[in-house]
Amino acid sequence: MSARKTPPAEAAPASAASNAGLPEASVHVENFRQVREARRSELVEDYVELISDLLATTGRARQVDIARRLGVAQPTVARTLQRLVRDGLVLQKPYRGAFLTEAGETLARASRVRHQTVESFLVALGVPPDIARRDAEGIEHHVSPETLAVFEAFVMKSRG
Repeated sequence: MSARKTPPAEAAPASAASNAGLPEASVHVENFRQVREARRSELVEDYVELISDLLATTGRARQVDIARRLGVAQPTVARTLQRLVRDGLVLQKPYRGAFLTEAGETLARASRVRHQTVESFLVALGVPPDIARRDAEGIEHHVSPETLAVFEAFVMKSRG
């Protein structure tokens, strides 16, 4: 007696996917492209913002200080700073640390504004400030300019 083989399941028609609530493939592609781009820029933005903050508060941004505040090893910071130098965002001076170029400072300011907007929005919704600060750190890199504008309008309206 031979065992009957069951035919392989046929692929669901494209219309089944749309009926299941999935967006069109082109929309999916754009969504994931936007997320990938946000992830790539997140690290760069965190570094330039931290360097800017360190320079403003302590007058220097040393690798050891960056590593300690980001919770990473100094070789990781060294590699990232090399990339930021290559990208024209950072200047490194021997024994003096890292400094931002004009482009780096512009990026740091934009990142800081986005962070403050997202944090203010979360606080306006009733999120405790310490949690809002932490959550804004991740959200700020993934929010679109359109959504950020809505957050800003909401914050302004809630302030009266």
